[in-house]
Amino acid sequence: MGRHSRVEEPATERPDARTTTGTHRAVGKAARRRVAAWPIACVVLAGLLVTGWFGWNWADGVVASRAEAQASDCQEGDSVLRVVVAPAAAEPVTKSAMRWNDERTVVHGHCVTVDVHAAKSDRVLDALLGRGSSASLGGGTPAAWLPESASWAEKLAEGRPAIVGSQGQSVATGKQGDFPYVALAGDGVDATQQRAAQSFRAYLLAPEQREHFDEVGLSRP
Repeated sequence: MGRHSRVEEPATERPDARTTTGTHRAVGKAARRRVAAWPIACVVLAGLLVTGWFGWNWADGVVASRAEAQASDCQEGDSVLRVVVAPAAAEPVTKSAMRWNDERTVVHGHCVTVDVHAAKSDRVLDALLGRGSSASLGGGTPAAWLPESASWAEKLAEGRPAIVGSQGQSVATGKQGDFPYVALAGDGVDATQQRAAQSFRAYLLAPEQREHFDEVGLSRP
């Protein structure tokens, strides 16, 4: 032949990286392994246990911090709140005072201890008016008085109004009377004791103290 003919070689098919089967599953590609569920569950459980441990320790730390903060708040030292109460209400008031003291209640930077003294109202009135023995006041100047009825508080206000710090507010009622809580002022009662007297009155009216009054047959207002 005068002209060289070009012989084309048959095209060869390029090998595919993967072939498919009738099930449409890739051949040549490793099947993904299924991850078992139990290792994940173990990891989650371990995480919960660690979280719970830190949670309990955090709670314990908060309680300890509060206790330390409360103790450090008594920067001004201790103070005594003297309360004179009619005998019929002495038991519940004393039990409430014990709870108050156990809690180390702080007022104006002082840890205030409530000292309850039971005495008949007529003797207390005479002592407050300066015409009777001060022994009825429990050995010191009281910052609060709980007589059987408001009439005793009115007599005090008439005879010596300067020492009446607040109008009487009933904290319990019963056959014996309505037991008004009268805050006192004047010489021997400082600002911390006056403030503590107001706080203790609110404390007596709190629901937590109700049981003490119920035990002696006194109802709450």
